[in-house]
Amino acid sequence: MAREVQENEVKMRTSGILLPVSSLPTRYGIGGFSDEAFEFVDRLEEAGQSWWQVLPLGPTGYGDSPYQSFSTFAGNPYYISLDKLREEGLLTAEECEEADCGQNPEYVDYEKIYFSRFKVLKKAFDRFERGSRGLDELETFCEKNRDWLADYALYMAIKNSRGGEEWSRWPAELKDRDPEALKAAESELQTEVKYYCFLQLEFAKQWKALKDYANGKKIGIIGDIPIYVAMDSADCWAGRELFQFGSDGKPSGVAGCPPDAFSADGQLWGNPLYNWDYHRQTGYRWWIRRMKRCAELYDSVRIDHFRGFAGYYSIPFGAPNARNGHWEKGPGIDLFHAIQSELGDQNYIAEDLGFLTDDVVEMVKETGYPGMKVLGFAFDGSPDNGYLPDHYEKNCVVYTGTHDNETIVGWFRNLNRKGRAFAKKYLGHRVVPEEDFVRLALMSVANLAIIPVQDYLGLGDEARINEPSTLGDNWKWRLVPGQFDAHTAGRIRELTEISDRLPASERNKRNDRAKDRTKVNPKDSTKETETVNSCATK
Repeated sequence: MAREVQENEVKMRTSGILLPVSSLPTRYGIGGFSDEAFEFVDRLEEAGQSWWQVLPLGPTGYGDSPYQSFSTFAGNPYYISLDKLREEGLLTAEECEEADCGQNPEYVDYEKIYFSRFKVLKKAFDRFERGSRGLDELETFCEKNRDWLADYALYMAIKNSRGGEEWSRWPAELKDRDPEALKAAESELQTEVKYYCFLQLEFAKQWKALKDYANGKKIGIIGDIPIYVAMDSADCWAGRELFQFGSDGKPSGVAGCPPDAFSADGQLWGNPLYNWDYHRQTGYRWWIRRMKRCAELYDSVRIDHFRGFAGYYSIPFGAPNARNGHWEKGPGIDLFHAIQSELGDQNYIAEDLGFLTDDVVEMVKETGYPGMKVLGFAFDGSPDNGYLPDHYEKNCVVYTGTHDNETIVGWFRNLNRKGRAFAKKYLGHRVVPEEDFVRLALMSVANLAIIPVQDYLGLGDEARINEPSTLGDNWKWRLVPGQFDAHTAGRIRELTEISDRLPASERNKRNDRAKDRTKVNPKDSTKETETVNSCATK
């Protein structure tokens, strides 16, 4: 499944920055597709970056996690720019200001946004519906995306009419999708259904404008696809056959991770597990649709929990923890053969972190996808740790940390004495984490280096995005206006250039200038070549 490398692919020597869309600075409480997003892209260009990595863009529910979405196909209405709706004539300036978003510009107040944002978006929809402009566009959009949008919009309309109740608690005729009950719900809730379709249209238009702007500056978007979907989702409600559900509508098993040195109880995620026999029988049709949707949204995709496709951990539904789970065999390489056969070669990154069995290693190797390396996992004092840069192959993506890790400053601050001593020996000097580990990642042989913006800014764990297995303080951190400034972009560009990670177009220009100088001064070129050859023979 090897593929030919083309420009702006993850197998070229480039770099990028990780920043969730929710963490962009805006005056409306949560990041989105506002002018600040376009300004962030401008900063990426100034900094010589080739990629912007984001987290999943789906609509979030309880816990506000982008990995627990009401739909794997839909977009998050929170990201819709109110100012752009105002520019469309769908909101007034006064209505935009009604979006109460809390007082702290550094953190998202999800409760306030939940109770205020949809009221404002509803006013935009009401004005849209009263007018005639855009109605044909909405109809075309709904028809084009019918395979997921019809179920999602109806799901959200029913859910909202029942006070946010999860589908498994609905009356049997709705829970089990009785045709007559669905027809009645569609009729009764037709305005609400149309409202949710409208939100997806606005999301799609605004995201496309932002992505096109980034692509126009030769910056690709790396998306993120969670391996599992949420129980509270249109995906489960409308496609129960895709998952391991019993006749009572309850999962027979749910996802998680077994106990380890970090957690005696393991991790209980609670997501329904896939019915892989069904997927195999249908030629993985649903997965192909899912990955096709990712190709529409992103230029590259990080595939979450890649090891779960080789084998997955199954926990009995209703268990209090993950102790009594067991391993089951996944679809393996067959899934990725099917995706490639249908969609062709794609820009995928395999999240292959943690303990890997031989079958996982072989599957990653056979796909040819670059795996991930995280410097925050490297310094346990062991020189044979595979996350240390001297063990890398080119076909990988190196991170100082991911959204699930401490910032590099916070991590080093909490690193034990053994790890600190080893880091000092490895680097050969006293460690300044926000400088040394960023530089270490960029200077490595990894084709792609992705650095969270917090690590470039030298921020501590107050800027951490997520701490797994906890609730309450995750997914909240935001940049404040002016924090990612021109000076920071200039410093990043210097590191990017010296590590030879500037975009291919800029490297080509640099090489062309060098050729021009050679034409002017051929003697200097000869001397330079002799010096290089002399060094190479030593």
